[in-house]
Amino acid sequence: MKKTALVIMAAGIGSRFGGGIKQLARLGPSGEIIMDYSVHDALEAGFDRIIFIIRKEIEKDFREIIGDRIAKAADCSYAFQETTMLPEGFSLPEGRTKPWGTAHALIQVREQIDCPFAVINADDFYGREGFRLIHDYLVEEMDETKPYADICMAGYIIGNTLSDNGSVNRGICKMGEGSYLSEIQETYDIKKGEDGVIRGIDLSGKEVLVPEKAIVSMNMFGLPEKFLDTLIQNFPNWLREHGQEMKSEYLLPQEIDRLMREGKARVRVLEDHDRWFGVTYAEDKALVERSIRELVEAGVYPRALYQN
Repeated sequence: MKKTALVIMAAGIGSRFGGGIKQLARLGPSGEIIMDYSVHDALEAGFDRIIFIIRKEIEKDFREIIGDRIAKAADCSYAFQETTMLPEGFSLPEGRTKPWGTAHALIQVREQIDCPFAVINADDFYGREGFRLIHDYLVEEMDETKPYADICMAGYIIGNTLSDNGSVNRGICKMGEGSYLSEIQETYDIKKGEDGVIRGIDLSGKEVLVPEKAIVSMNMFGLPEKFLDTLIQNFPNWLREHGQEMKSEYLLPQEIDRLMREGKARVRVLEDHDRWFGVTYAEDKALVERSIRELVEAGVYPRALYQN
């Protein structure tokens, strides 16, 4: 059977989570963090190995809290994302502390990837269905010989991805023919109003209405190995255009959208009906803890994911 890998992006600063490292917050009944559940679901779905992208400065804490435990259950390795990791001829703008974004993070795993892979955020609880859908696509349907990048994406219903504690940013999916994506519309400050209507702000700064059944990207993609070469090749072009903007980010969804518009990628949307949970704000922690407890009580997960 075709080998597959799961890449977990855990290098974010977590600035909205009270200044702490939100990816390492303990939320499960036996001290599990969100990544524990992602790894558990990925291994159950059939993924062969795990690659964590982290910042070097959190490596010690990361290994103690999750890495060493996961290493006992799975083949895992590390890649590091730092703001100073730039192509030859480029330097870090003075005062820049913000990471360069999710596409830049993925560049750092190129030497470790030799098979189709999935990518997820560290601080998102995706549920089991998305891992199964993407793994099965990677193994059974993805054709890496096509002249374009054959990509799949777990598409979540927007109403299942909102926070009760503040606004969120989402990539709203515009569907084309069949189950293929035609556009990802980055939308910011999305929240449900007291009237029950979901609203957000588009890239032009205009308020937009978001249908409650709209499909959104939660950065859960299935990608061919060679897609990483495309990210590497385009990064210098992106830096020339945006590198001096202090808050600019080289983002995976935007790169996928660009490639679709250029006819260099097709994205199959795999509709996922699980509820998403995330720790965007510190106040989200209690909701995620309660939601995980309910899943454990329902028998979806064991009380302790990993037995020593």
